[in-house]
Amino acid sequence: MKKFSRILLLMVLLGGIADGAFAQKKKAPARKSTKRTTKTKTKAKIQQSAPVVDTIAAVVAAPAPAIDTLPIKKVLKSLRPDEAVETTVLRDRTPLPYEHLRADDAVYRHKIWREIDTREKINLPFRYSADESNGNQRFISILLQAIQDSAVTVFSNIDDRFTTPMTVGEVAKAITGDPIDVPMYDTLGNLTGTVKKYNDISYDSFYKFRIKEEVIFDKESSRLFWRILGIAPVKNVITSQGVNLGETELFWVYYPDMRATFAKYEVYNGKNFGARMTWEELFESRMFYGRIIKSTIDNPYDRLIKNYPGLSDNTILQLLEGENIKEKIFNYEQDLWSY
Repeated sequence: MKKFSRILLLMVLLGGIADGAFAQKKKAPARKSTKRTTKTKTKAKIQQSAPVVDTIAAVVAAPAPAIDTLPIKKVLKSLRPDEAVETTVLRDRTPLPYEHLRADDAVYRHKIWREIDTREKINLPFRYSADESNGNQRFISILLQAIQDSAVTVFSNIDDRFTTPMTVGEVAKAITGDPIDVPMYDTLGNLTGTVKKYNDISYDSFYKFRIKEEVIFDKESSRLFWRILGIAPVKNVITSQGVNLGETELFWVYYPDMRATFAKYEVYNGKNFGARMTWEELFESRMFYGRIIKSTIDNPYDRLIKNYPGLSDNTILQLLEGENIKEKIFNYEQDLWSY
């Protein structure tokens, strides 16, 4: 009996050992899958994250927006006739072609540069600020509208010989100047950065214009001709650092290219509103005043009058020198005749 009990106990012990070994084999795959899961989690953690954008730095480094349009006042067109008389034919006028001048007949030729100050009484029509169906009537507005509509080619102010054409964007940049840094704040009043913006433009700041013309005495017709070659608006340029560069031409426009446009705009006449001439007629009739600032007469160094020795600091003498040049031209023509 004791022997049988020992055999039974031994069998129970062997069965328990076999069950333990079987359980260990069964748990092994589970341990393997745990290892794989850990590796997968590790790989997910070391994936590269998206770069973080610093919004404040982006605002600070924001460049100035490109400008490709000119600062022209938007004027609505009248949907009904705004005049009691028919003026459609008058507004479709075209200028007469110039009389041909042969180089062999030009016995006297000189180039003259003038400066037109629109603050003078005779030049006040240049500042007429009314709006009509064809736009604002200021002279500078007429120029800018023609440039915006690509009706004329604009030339750079690097010289006055019409050598370097400019795009509309370059003209707009010349007018508005360099952009300035404008601070930006959040709702709590904290400075968040700066943004570059352009200055607002006032038409009244363009009150000076320069014209380049040539005076010719034609022996075939025995006449003295004045032919305007170019027009340039003048502005006092101040850089973004506050440095005053003085007055300079912004750009040049070839006048013969503008004659067709000038013939469609009328000049303000406060004395006779019913008989208004066009801008083309005003220039050809020389119904304006411009003081002479430069000429090719007795000027071998090609200098402005203000740069003549002894005239730089005396504006009265500069004005008198311009009148002296005008008198020389007048006397030349008069001395050709005998009475």
